[in-house]
Amino acid sequence: MSFTIIKLLIAALAAGATAAPQPISLRQPRSASAISPIPPAPSVDFTKLLTQPTLVDRFKQLVTRDGKLLPEDELRSVVSFDFNPPKPAPGAKGGAVNLANTKNWPILAESGISVAVGFLGACGINTPHVHPRAAELLTVTSGEVDFGYILENGLVDAGEKSEIVGKLGPLQAALFPMGSIHYQVNPTCNDATFVAALNNEDPGASQIAQNFFGLDGETIEAVLGFPEQFDGDRIEEFRSKIPANVARNVEQCLEKCKIPKRK
Repeated sequence: MSFTIIKLLIAALAAGATAAPQPISLRQPRSASAISPIPPAPSVDFTKLLTQPTLVDRFKQLVTRDGKLLPEDELRSVVSFDFNPPKPAPGAKGGAVNLANTKNWPILAESGISVAVGFLGACGINTPHVHPRAAELLTVTSGEVDFGYILENGLVDAGEKSEIVGKLGPLQAALFPMGSIHYQVNPTCNDATFVAALNNEDPGASQIAQNFFGLDGETIEAVLGFPEQFDGDRIEEFRSKIPANVARNVEQCLEKCKIPKRK
């Protein structure tokens, strides 16, 4: 793992642990017309749905009743999905990522597709994570997003930098291969949004820092080289302060945007 991504991991953890709680100042996207919110998709019997022999048979289960299409209001909740409003995870301070997958949008079953929309506030980080079952194609829709990712072992010679980094503006995209460790950062004081398409209806996500510090304390100390600042007692304290998946960024951005780092 490169020095840059290690610094981001520690910075994200430190920022999430010390930044004063504040409301996320994310603006909801403006619509060109007054379109009403889309109700959540109704629950379905997935056992019955996934055993249907053809796509048409699956859609019969989803969008028809007594051989006819559902009424328009019911049909809308089945065939459409609403990513509004931003829904931060508990403890998240820098934004939100809303994911549409098979669980909350059953029409995606057997499609091989899921979609996430990310809302990053000022200095927000979508902290380093992997998708174990999907590659991700991320497109910025507004604002600016910096990114980095690391592939599996063997890309470069030992000791050489292995983190691939870049910057994106509106309607610019980046690919994060399946299983790669990747993150996104909003380096500005304005909101940023992105849309991420994933090639699995159940892509999964594993946050690197959060799950690493969920390991046994002795294992963590050994992997980190037994650093003095991470003795066993402090690891237990540290675990309780790890932020949710979206945290606030490093010190320079917080200072620039006048966001308090500490209470």
